Amino acid sequence: LFSMDVDLVVNSSSVDPIHPCYISDNGTYMFAHNPSVICVSLYIFLGLLSVITVCGNSLVIFSIIYFRQLHTPTNYLILSLAVADLLVGVLVFPFSMAFTVTSCMHYESLFCKIRDSFDVTMCTSSILNLCCISIDRYHAVCEPLTYRSKINVRVTGVMILFSWGVSVLIGIGIIVAGFSQGACEDICSVDIIVANTMGPVFSFYLPAVLMLCIYFKIFLVAQRQLNSIQSTNGQSMKSGAIASKMERKATKTLATVMGVFLLCLSPYFICVVFQPLYYNPPPLPVIETLNWLTLSNSMLNPLIYAFFYSWFRSAVRTVVSGKIFHSNSANSRLF
Repeated sequence: LFSMDVDLVVNSSSVDPIHPCYISDNGTYMFAHNPSVICVSLYIFLGLLSVITVCGNSLVIFSIIYFRQLHTPTNYLILSLAVADLLVGVLVFPFSMAFTVTSCMHYESLFCKIRDSFDVTMCTSSILNLCCISIDRYHAVCEPLTYRSKINVRVTGVMILFSWGVSVLIGIGIIVAGFSQGACEDICSVDIIVANTMGPVFSFYLPAVLMLCIYFKIFLVAQRQLNSIQSTNGQSMKSGAIASKMERKATKTLATVMGVFLLCLSPYFICVVFQPLYYNPPPLPVIETLNWLTLSNSMLNPLIYAFFYSWFRSAVRTVVSGKIFHSNSANSRLF
């Protein structure tokens, strides 16, 4: 996610080749004119990640904008998330492929800073939008009677503006402060330590803790509601089976949401926060691999937050079958 580069002294006598796309020429790493099979495979794989991310999030955006039935406050939050993830696929992925996998691993440049700016802003926006969706789900499940009055178009608009505004501020602040992924040669400056600590705290740790608390509360409320349903139906075997099935589905959904989120982002942020303290920091390729794992969350979000919805599956079928070209298709009933 955060990828500010560090000036590295590279020479052929002290540094071994660390990337399949590089060759060492007179103490300078250069991109190979005849890349290896591994290098080509790496670029194909990263390119596929970008294509899948763009296509998945584009389908979400088109579906919500085109079908009037999907014009709801909740779906506007999903739309904002899809826009952030789409921009990750369109801007961050190509920049990362062109510069992170090449020169940004060794030298700092203007392009690297531009890439970092996109990286921080878009990925933070994606995380904060996930947090907003969890807040929306909390009100829907835990406070259903007041949900429509509390979560309306105006409120979701404020949440979306807040997510993007904070993301831009954090992105600019991290770049200005000089976030570092490398070990400090002598001692880390106060600015770098603050950037390495405060950036991940506001961009990941606080939203993650908030989401964990919210989803845990949702799970407890849902479980309490299921127990109430069981008691009302006299603990019949049929109602017990239905309740058990619903409980397993709710547990699976919440576990998938948080599990994928934490699996993709936790390794990178844990590594980065303690990076200035390492005597022998992890190699840059390891950090870049964790960074790509973080970026892959933008590819998985459409699967988690959209593909699980029946309306999205109906929308995709309508688009693929060509029914959107029929008159009044925008008013189609998807569920």
